[in-house]
Amino acid sequence: MVNAGIFAALRDGFPADLDRIAIETADGPGAPLAYTWRDLERGTAMMANVLASLHLADGSRIAVQTDKSVEALMLYLAVQRAGYVYLPLNSAYQQHEIEYFIRDAEPAVVVCTPKNFTWISRLAFSGGTKNVFTLGDDRTGSLLERAALMSEQHAPAVKRDDDLAAILYTSGTTGRSKGAMLTHGNLVSNARVLKDYWGWQLGDVLIHALPIFHVHGLFVASHGALLNGSKMIWFSRFDPKATIERFAEATVFMGVPTLYTRLLGEAGLTPDACRHMRVFISGSAPLQVETFDAWRERTGHTIVERYGMSETVMLTSNPYREADGERRRGTVGFPLPGVGVRVRNERGEPCPAGEIGGIEVKGPNVFAGYWRMPEKTQEEFTADGWFKTGDVGLIDERGYLRIVGRSKDLVITGGYNVYPAEIEGLINEMDGVAESAVIGLPHPDFGEGVVAVVVPKPGAALDGDTIVGSLKQRIANFKVPKQVFVVDELPRNTMGKVQKNLLRQQHQGLFGG
Repeated sequence: MVNAGIFAALRDGFPADLDRIAIETADGPGAPLAYTWRDLERGTAMMANVLASLHLADGSRIAVQTDKSVEALMLYLAVQRAGYVYLPLNSAYQQHEIEYFIRDAEPAVVVCTPKNFTWISRLAFSGGTKNVFTLGDDRTGSLLERAALMSEQHAPAVKRDDDLAAILYTSGTTGRSKGAMLTHGNLVSNARVLKDYWGWQLGDVLIHALPIFHVHGLFVASHGALLNGSKMIWFSRFDPKATIERFAEATVFMGVPTLYTRLLGEAGLTPDACRHMRVFISGSAPLQVETFDAWRERTGHTIVERYGMSETVMLTSNPYREADGERRRGTVGFPLPGVGVRVRNERGEPCPAGEIGGIEVKGPNVFAGYWRMPEKTQEEFTADGWFKTGDVGLIDERGYLRIVGRSKDLVITGGYNVYPAEIEGLINEMDGVAESAVIGLPHPDFGEGVVAVVVPKPGAALDGDTIVGSLKQRIANFKVPKQVFVVDELPRNTMGKVQKNLLRQQHQGLFGG
């Protein structure tokens, strides 16, 4: 089916008056800066023309690791406008990680911050990439210099629903990252469903305080505002006090649980401060019931908690409209329109209401598979075409989905996914290390904190701070353990498997969570 693609769908939502403000920066170089809808139209056209001038093959990947900026958002839109595949990379990723992504995705173009150009360009060129541009958060860089020479006119590429729009890497449980392939149909269908389900309306203003290298900030928040023709108040970095001060000008806020706990720490968070807000939405990690209750008590608003994944965009949500039901704490609501959600036991049988099992999903939002991993893709889908999320949960008697755990020991810290196998592999390579186990423990700020338990080789002396320091040179900071314990041995069951549940129990109160 021809749908024209996600860029065309978003541009259809632009207001008739293109001289209205689309994005206002709240911080960063030169703030406040105002970008009109005409600026978005012109800027994306000029950047798309840069890509067109390179004569790239159909389906070429454009890998981007930059700091958050309006120009970085324009770049994403320009990639979609030009008809290529967007590959966002977490700005915290280090050389070890970037090297893998470049080798695996083989991007035709890499865009990075000016400060990282030397080492990223070296990796890119050695990996076969022919084009490397820079883009700073202060409106500098070779990409903008090239774009300034381009025409302001560009005819958007027409894309089919099943054409690839983006690849999002999500760490594999074996330590190897997997590239989730999202199509134009995935993104368009989900954006339109959320526009209706969350009641986007004329005059809405979004406070955008999320990163734009993953689903939440890029596909949920940004798409929502653009599709609705809504102004965004743009924070390059989250500042709880400054955010509260802007509530009077906004109506919509989206955040991970960590942001809500930090906002609750501000004395200025009051019902009066939130009187202009229409809805607060939380996702990317479980929202603690204490946070849910405290937010309602402090603000008079009930948070809408939802559930999604890199592979599926959004799947479920607590209701926005009272007529659709209450917002139940500890749940992620109902399946979104057009989305199927079921819970099955290990034998593949449907679980009755209240019984815990594996969560499986189906719908137009579910990804096309993992990049260049057909066998892994096949493993993750059932024979009748449902995607196995790896999450464990139940559907209660009223139809609300409750997530009670995650398979494969996934840790979610501050809204970011951390897979222990990746960290364990790096620790186990270090001198003097016999083996290690990485777990997540309740953390009052981040939801979960990463902790490593390490066993030394006979005669070796290990130091936790040294291990942490070494990891900081190789991986993103959010993956680095907040504490390392050195022990004589790891607990195992009769089959020899490490019992991480016992490690979690042993260190349960480490962070006071």
